Amino acid sequence: MTAVNSRHAPPATAGADASRPPSRRRRAGRGRSRVEGSYALFLLPGALAFLLVIVVPFLMNTGISFTEWSGVGTPEFTGLENYRELAGDEDFWESFRHSLAMVVAMALVPTAIGLLLASALFDFATKRAGSRLAAVLRACFYLPQVLPIAVAGIVWSWILAPENGSLNEVLGAVGLDALQQDWLGDPDWALYSVMAVMVWVQIGFPLVIFMSGLQRVDPALHEAAELDGAGWWRRFWHVTLPQLRPETGVVLLWCTIAALKVFGMVYVLTGGGPGGATNVPSYFAYQNFFENFKASYGAAISTVLTILIMVLAVVALRLQTRAEDEAG
Repeated sequence: MTAVNSRHAPPATAGADASRPPSRRRRAGRGRSRVEGSYALFLLPGALAFLLVIVVPFLMNTGISFTEWSGVGTPEFTGLENYRELAGDEDFWESFRHSLAMVVAMALVPTAIGLLLASALFDFATKRAGSRLAAVLRACFYLPQVLPIAVAGIVWSWILAPENGSLNEVLGAVGLDALQQDWLGDPDWALYSVMAVMVWVQIGFPLVIFMSGLQRVDPALHEAAELDGAGWWRRFWHVTLPQLRPETGVVLLWCTIAALKVFGMVYVLTGGGPGGATNVPSYFAYQNFFENFKASYGAAISTVLTILIMVLAVVALRLQTRAEDEAG
């Protein structure tokens, strides 16, 4: 009897493929090609929508940014003139600095608060009061995300109104009249007021994402830390936070992009005022498009903002992928 050396034996699948007749192998290859083709067919509507709604308008907007155009008539090609003007435009750089403040209000602060609230709801509300109460509280925190921006903005404009506004009325009722302000009309307070509203709007998104991420954290890690005498804060810092690193990266990226392109709440609350104190690049582009009749200049602002967001997204995704590869 001849012994067979297993080290030189071909894999079972390879042997099975090799044992098939050529005609059967060709039919199997055609079957795989048909399956892949059907997948591509299902992706076609989304690809066409992406092309028509995003790619084509972006290319048209970029083309307009190289011209001098008021929005009517024939555009006149001017090359990089709009971008040279933009580089020296102090109003644009001021709006960009306000956009960085929005990143703090819509990304950094909601992410930190969302982490703490999600951990507290998961550790206390869910375990002591049941999942139903935790779901109700989570829905309450997420409610501002589903409210129409116009409705939320109008309500907050009533709350922050200088006369008969709810906030000033409450401050007066408790004897803090000295703290009453024209929250949206004072250049020193307007930006901070809009930032506070955006924290309220944005906080539900990271909360929901982090509560979902906590479902996959191994309870044995918390139990082991608790047996070692770690309190809630130490368990949060050394167990929960490292385990939620992927979700934290996604939340920060998503919220930062939302902050860079924020428009609706600024439009409803302040219209970029007073005196440009709350202007942001997206609203600055809108002003040039529809109020100043400088469509080409507005297109240049929009193009710069879009490229900035794309670069930020690519860099963040690559850093996250590298971190996951190193962890794996």
